[in-house]
Amino acid sequence: MFAEDLASNALGIELIEAAEGHAVASMKITETMVNGHGIAHGGYVFLLADTTFACACNSHGPVTVASGAEISFVSAGKLGDHLIATATERTRYGRNGIYDVTVHRETPDGPEVVAEFRGRSRTIQKA
Repeated sequence: MFAEDLASNALGIELIEAAEGHAVASMKITETMVNGHGIAHGGYVFLLADTTFACACNSHGPVTVASGAEISFVSAGKLGDHLIATATERTRYGRNGIYDVTVHRETPDGPEVVAEFRGRSRTIQKA
């Protein structure tokens, strides 16, 4: 699935790890990803979290899509930041699932959280 994701690949998102119910991906904030305030546009941070969520919820095999998601921005991403997103499955029930994704950047003092994302998934019939 990730290999066919043109949007994520065009932004340079790299899939670092993928296992059942879990995924880790990264992305560097480039000049074209900052907004008028000089900080990372929230849409790009959301896209990184959403991509990582997609890799985790599709790890079980059937085609799975987002049925909803929300994000809380904790700190601003900055030009040149190397963001790392870690997705963890919280639960699966029927055709649904809930996944949490933490997006952070590495600093000399350790990881600093940029955003927290919660995604809800739904398994669908492939057309």
